[in-house]
Amino acid sequence: MISASILLQGTTVAAAGEEATMSLADLYLAGGWVMHIIALLSFLALYIFIERYLVIRKASKYDANFMNRIKDYMYEGKVDAAVQLCRKTTSPQARMVEKGITRLGRPLADVTSAIENVGRLEIHKLEKRFPTLATIAGAAPLLGFFGTVIGMVQAFYEMSLAGNSLDISTLSGGIYVALITTVGGLILGILAYFGYNLLVVRVENVVFQLETTSTEFLDILNEPVKQ
Repeated sequence: MISASILLQGTTVAAAGEEATMSLADLYLAGGWVMHIIALLSFLALYIFIERYLVIRKASKYDANFMNRIKDYMYEGKVDAAVQLCRKTTSPQARMVEKGITRLGRPLADVTSAIENVGRLEIHKLEKRFPTLATIAGAAPLLGFFGTVIGMVQAFYEMSLAGNSLDISTLSGGIYVALITTVGGLILGILAYFGYNLLVVRVENVVFQLETTSTEFLDILNEPVKQ
């Protein structure tokens, strides 16, 4: 009898454990309509991160021999060859140098200004959609808290309707369901924040390359032509 009672209790506990287990899909659906918005923002953030990462990685590829060839062409007076090399090299550095070459014959200040303007435009292109990703990183936790507040209001409203027949499980169930949106919002916000800063660091590396290329090109223009 004792063994049967223990076995029955164990079966009951196991069944309760199985009932208490919820899949990710169940948790997502329990979060309500706010979770749908968080999911859409998650896909948008993932798309922006992957798309920008690929663009920035392509822009960060730098041919160390590029400026050496430009220097040789400039010393040899082969300006057209230097322009063609820039057009064949699809990189921000090449487009910046090409603009500088097309301004040859003008004051050095004009050449420098033209190069800097192209550099700023190239950086602006790389930072496209950055504000959207930053907004998602900041708004996702707030959206999660908003969903939690709505869930808490609903839980306490159900408490008021229950009156004397209030069951603690009803209250606790409403609270944990409400907190699901907070968890989802925080996860999205944290991942989007790290993704945004990773992209910013990579853009800063491209900025450094552009500044280096600009300095090398201006040095070429300032050096005396070898006879």
